[in-house]
Amino acid sequence: MKKEVGLFVLLLFAGMAYAADYQGRVVDIDGKGIGYATVYPEEDPIAGAATNDQGFFHFSTDLPETSTVVVSFIGYEKQVLPLGVFTPSDSAVVVLHEQPIALEETVVAAKANKQKNKRKQMAALLHQVYVRMQEDFSDEPSKYHVVSDARLDSEGEAWGMEQMIASIVVLPEARSNNKDSVQFAGEYCKRFFDPAIRRRVDTVFATRTLEKYDPRMRDAANSVDSGVVVHRMLFDMGNIKYDFEHFVDDIRNWTVSNENEGETVLTHVEKKNYIGIVKYAITRHYILDSETLSVRRFSEHSDFYVNVPFGKKLDADMLRILNIFNMSDQQIERFRLRKMNAHIDFNTIYQWRKGHIYILEKNMDCDATIMGSRQMEIPIKALATQRVTAVQTEGVEALQKDQITRRVKREMVEIY
Repeated sequence: MKKEVGLFVLLLFAGMAYAADYQGRVVDIDGKGIGYATVYPEEDPIAGAATNDQGFFHFSTDLPETSTVVVSFIGYEKQVLPLGVFTPSDSAVVVLHEQPIALEETVVAAKANKQKNKRKQMAALLHQVYVRMQEDFSDEPSKYHVVSDARLDSEGEAWGMEQMIASIVVLPEARSNNKDSVQFAGEYCKRFFDPAIRRRVDTVFATRTLEKYDPRMRDAANSVDSGVVVHRMLFDMGNIKYDFEHFVDDIRNWTVSNENEGETVLTHVEKKNYIGIVKYAITRHYILDSETLSVRRFSEHSDFYVNVPFGKKLDADMLRILNIFNMSDQQIERFRLRKMNAHIDFNTIYQWRKGHIYILEKNMDCDATIMGSRQMEIPIKALATQRVTAVQTEGVEALQKDQITRRVKREMVEIY
């Protein structure tokens, strides 16, 4: 009887999976640690971690060591490695190589390329690309599962980084303006922060900036669900079909250049100046397969300047952008925009799946200074990226209202 009980216990423990600890360091090609890089198992993103300012990290998971781990940081090529690399006895050093977001070389190539395209030739090319887009992008709903990172810097220091796991349903051209409708449902969220920097930021808020006008702001930082808005907006940016349709007849502002590796770049430049109050310039690059004219990547660089002498009450969309700072509802309502300078680089990479093109990754780099009434000035640098972990193309249904509006539970994680 005792032998049978002992055998049963052994079998029971043999069938149980125990979480093991894994650790390592993420560095650039010069060996410098990369802070706030994300490291997570592909099969269990929730178990992931962020690196500290020296690039070190650790996490626990019960997945087998043959599982894969994603190591990434905005502006660098991601690495996918076996989980077994990160064992405690052999702390791995992962080197990330830069992958610039902006396509500055494309702008140079477009200027240097002196092809004598007549308007009819350009119109014909744009029409071909437009037709190809209608074929390549599905008109059926699709559902994405993503890991989304948003990092916030100010005056050279990282305030912290938020990572959200979410489901996104795209309903093609479901809005009145022919843009896709994007439904975002956050599932799980972590906020990583350096406690020393956080204390300094709290002090600044309390003495010099927004919080002195609203003492509840610090409490709101842990309760306002603005993070969902920020992550959703990133996925909503760069509605490529809508943008192309909107500017396809603007032939004078299009140029074409040939790149290496069988790619052709279509570039569109848009400039506006509204009585000196609002000025902006947007350069859009459509990177195409030279043979098929199918889109591979989409890149956009924007420069904005706003100067409103008496201040302007912002519309709902702009207020949601400001909510990245976790301002309370009352503070947002009180904010009147006076000046803003912003420089934004945005990039989308696509993948082929079952005969159609779907999103693989989006990233953004934003430098901005926002000044409101009462000398409320906010210098900000935001870095964000979304990596698609799964795509569903069949049997996709719209999300229910309670899925979209519910608050996402956040885990506050201190990193050292």
